[in-house]
Amino acid sequence: MPSRRSVMIGLGGLFATAALPGSLRLASAQTLAMAELRGGFDAAEAGILPGAEDDQSAKLQDLIDRAAALGQPVFLAAGTYEVANLELRDGSRIVGVPGLTRLVYRGDGHLMAAQDIRRLSLSGLTFDGANRWLADYTEGLLSFRSVDDVTIEACEITGSRKCGIYLARCGGRIDTARISGAAEAGICAIEGKAFSIRNNQILDCGNGGILVHRWTKGEDATVITGNRVARIGATNGGTGQYGNGINVFRADNVLVSQNHVSDCAFSAIRANSASNITISGNQAFRSGETAIYAEFEFEGALITSNIIDGAAIGISVANFDHGGRLSTVSHNIIRRIVNKGPYVPTISSFGFGISVEADTLVSGNLVEGAETAALAIGWGPYLRNVIVSDNILRDSPEGMRVSVVEGAGKTVIRGNIVEGAEKGAICGYRWKERVGDELLDGETGYGHLSVSDNTRAAA
Repeated sequence: MPSRRSVMIGLGGLFATAALPGSLRLASAQTLAMAELRGGFDAAEAGILPGAEDDQSAKLQDLIDRAAALGQPVFLAAGTYEVANLELRDGSRIVGVPGLTRLVYRGDGHLMAAQDIRRLSLSGLTFDGANRWLADYTEGLLSFRSVDDVTIEACEITGSRKCGIYLARCGGRIDTARISGAAEAGICAIEGKAFSIRNNQILDCGNGGILVHRWTKGEDATVITGNRVARIGATNGGTGQYGNGINVFRADNVLVSQNHVSDCAFSAIRANSASNITISGNQAFRSGETAIYAEFEFEGALITSNIIDGAAIGISVANFDHGGRLSTVSHNIIRRIVNKGPYVPTISSFGFGISVEADTLVSGNLVEGAETAALAIGWGPYLRNVIVSDNILRDSPEGMRVSVVEGAGKTVIRGNIVEGAEKGAICGYRWKERVGDELLDGETGYGHLSVSDNTRAAA
């Protein structure tokens, strides 16, 4: 454990560095970056100098090879290095000065890659793809395959014509990185091995923010937490395959928590065929379609304590017809849900705060200002074992729509407060068609449906 004296000396050094003029501050930053690299390789001593006009790829590759063979790190001083087609070796560790050491892609292939190694580490580096062409064999500016332990921290990745970082069958973590301007996704992790994606900024990407996918459905166990994802487009079009801030596909046992996601063309968080997913404590603002989506072949979705402000649908737990079931939707705040999305819907419509279908508890949520209805419970016969209790629903034309089609399963609606629903607090529907008057507490006329102890209030 460091002594009080050593801590004070360290703090004093940091404050002194902040007060230095620019050139001295740069030198001091480099000194701090080198502090933990005693015995490592300084690129400058190998003739690799920032700002050189010639291609330094061969020199840097040689240094990477020699350092990895000896188990030593490589230090790159502040400045710009034009390189391409670098291959990391087992144990490669490259360290720069955060925000000041720039590796600019020269084109004709890829910038950096690794395959079939145990570990690598990148820290304090900026990787600039310069929007240059990437070869067909690579999916990202940085591409890693079958690496047991990838560590990327305090790095910046910008200007990739494909993904910013692409990982296949990798473990490890990406931490405190800033990824922007990727034409595809900021981070794409395929067949992950308990990967961690924490405290990153993913901004202004063309088709996705953070993608956690699998070729075959199975345990993935990725943790996605503390990230800021913003301004994600869907330049490839579609109805939800692209344009999502955080997208989990076929990956089971994934945790998505405490993320701030805004201005995505489709969903802030979209889980497709992802079982046992936890989506908790996130903030989702101005989503173009469904803010939080659990869909298709999943069993188990815990969606709790999220704040959603602005979307075409707040939370959707769908596709009982494809096996989607077993979820809890609780303690979420959902506001400003509009009846307008990025495409013309062919089945249902937009403007719902929460939509659910099977084996689901909907409890303790607050939905305000959904332009169609606060809740949609079931779709045709796709309704089974749903409890809707203790929710507050305000300022929607209808409080709840519940399916009353033949074959719809058991549903309990109790103890909710519905305020300002001028078209009805609880309304029966056959698909898109409303059936009869508002459903009152007590005898509903439908054997599958129990309605009790709900409070209706004028706006």
